[in-house]
Amino acid sequence: MGSFAGGFPRGFSFGVRVFHENQTPVCGSLMSAGALCEDVVIRVENVRKRYLTWGSTFNVARYAALCCARGLVPGRRFCERLDEWKQALRPDFHALEDISFQVARGECVGIIGLNGAGKSTLLQIIAGTLTPTVGRVLSKGRIAALLELGSGFHTEFTGRENVYLNATILGLSKDEIDQRMEAIEAFAEIGDFLDKPLKTYSSGMVLRLAFSVATQVEPDILIVDEALSVGDAYFQHKSMRHMRELRDRGVSMMFVSHTGEVIKTLCDRALLLHRGRLMLDGHPGTVVDYYHGMLAQKDMDESVRAISSARERRLVRTGTRQAEFCEVEMLNAQGRPQRAFHMGEKGVLRCVVRLREKLENPTVGFIIRDRFGNSIFGTNTHIHELPPVHPEAGEEVEVRFEMPLNLGYGHYAVSVSAHAGATHYEGHYDWIDQILVFQILQGDKHLFVGTSALPVNLARRVLSPSHLP
Repeated sequence: MGSFAGGFPRGFSFGVRVFHENQTPVCGSLMSAGALCEDVVIRVENVRKRYLTWGSTFNVARYAALCCARGLVPGRRFCERLDEWKQALRPDFHALEDISFQVARGECVGIIGLNGAGKSTLLQIIAGTLTPTVGRVLSKGRIAALLELGSGFHTEFTGRENVYLNATILGLSKDEIDQRMEAIEAFAEIGDFLDKPLKTYSSGMVLRLAFSVATQVEPDILIVDEALSVGDAYFQHKSMRHMRELRDRGVSMMFVSHTGEVIKTLCDRALLLHRGRLMLDGHPGTVVDYYHGMLAQKDMDESVRAISSARERRLVRTGTRQAEFCEVEMLNAQGRPQRAFHMGEKGVLRCVVRLREKLENPTVGFIIRDRFGNSIFGTNTHIHELPPVHPEAGEEVEVRFEMPLNLGYGHYAVSVSAHAGATHYEGHYDWIDQILVFQILQGDKHLFVGTSALPVNLARRVLSPSHLP
């Protein structure tokens, strides 16, 4: 990133990086590229990032041989054929495709997307640690970036030495670092380890030190790439609070997280990346809900494939098989298959059991567990005292469990069981563990806190002094 020779305080950078296909990246001052608006601190224009994937070292050798052959053998058609062979040997992987957006001064922009969407690549390009294949990035001000954990740190140096190293790179003088050292040390809370080699640190301690340096050097732009997920709950809350304070002081931020609630709470705007493209740019609530819908669709596709190919994978399935589940699906109130629901929305678990022999009133039940394996809710037909049925061999029994999904945000797995009597503890005909997964989306309002909602009747009144004890 280029910087002006005068007129700005030490460490203040104001530059542009311009890249064109098949050209060496060019760095220049912002004067030659058109100035940013006063309120805009980052502008990303038509950025692409492409990687060559050889597949094997043998393909590299073949590619080199084809390049030599192209220079030795005449003939336009033959050269065109050689170019086709060369391209087949090194297919391109496009990490980013035509990304354009801008960030205003004091704005916090969250980036969300599935793994491999290009989030980290984009932040590295903005931070200047990675060059795009095509496009340009304009930025104004001092950038502090938390990218890969411990990047920019030397493991043989002490924590204090690494503070001086990183702060110097960010443009601070020794006197300025000395003035901030006490605040950096207090925020990191690593005690005597500050004067010990970094190789003796835990990952959480490295994060504390890196975050403390990045935020205490008074950056104009702060970039954080999922690093906070390493820290403990206390430091995560402390860091989030400090990031809000920085935002309120006018620091612009770009923040990557897989936690939608953090994006909604911290960010003014959100970007959704998908397969290297900018799919959505808008209000955090809208973008996060769309992202959750993508996750639910992915879960649904995976569950459908899992059910249809049960013979090809190792389902945790046990029982005598006197009766077997042949269909298990989650439906919405309209009877259509669905795997993503809003809190409190009606859901229907539909189970179909086929009997291999005549059974007297078989019981069908299910249990819902959260992602930690905790049992959230379960019931069966015996508990609800339904009228008995007497199916013959070859017949099927359909059971529909209709319920309001008063569950907290997250993913839940459903296990089903067919058995005799009240419980399956003494044996079962068929038990399938985690046959399907569904998701509860976070709505605009927080209806409750916890894993599930209990029916609550509210009453409130104001007590006059005569009613007080």
